[in-house]
Amino acid sequence: MTETTGTAGLVRDYLETVWNQGRTEEADRFLAADLVQHNPNLPDGRAPLVDFVESLRKQLPELRFDIRRVAAQDDLVFVHSLCTQNAEDRGTAVVDVFRVADGLIVEHWDAKESVPETTASGHPIV
Repeated sequence: MTETTGTAGLVRDYLETVWNQGRTEEADRFLAADLVQHNPNLPDGRAPLVDFVESLRKQLPELRFDIRRVAAQDDLVFVHSLCTQNAEDRGTAVVDVFRVADGLIVEHWDAKESVPETTASGHPIV
């Protein structure tokens, strides 16, 4: 079931609009100006994230997050997705955690792992 409303819908729309479509001018609809960032490579704030997305999409214009699972609990939204750089890329499994307050994403954590060719169990990681 696809969640298109509430906090989960906000996060889905954010990933599709800002990341997949590269429409960073829409970031203020989704992100607090003082976004707290737990990714070790990004400083806090909406502006640094917008700069990062714009730079990354210039380097990797086919970059895409294919959302596989979304779960929400209270003010947190968890997204499990496959991030690919292009059609030939096996990809990276990504788990993002977003905290939402007053209709905006105010905090973000993420963890990622390269998708292996095979797994011991035979099950995909995404």
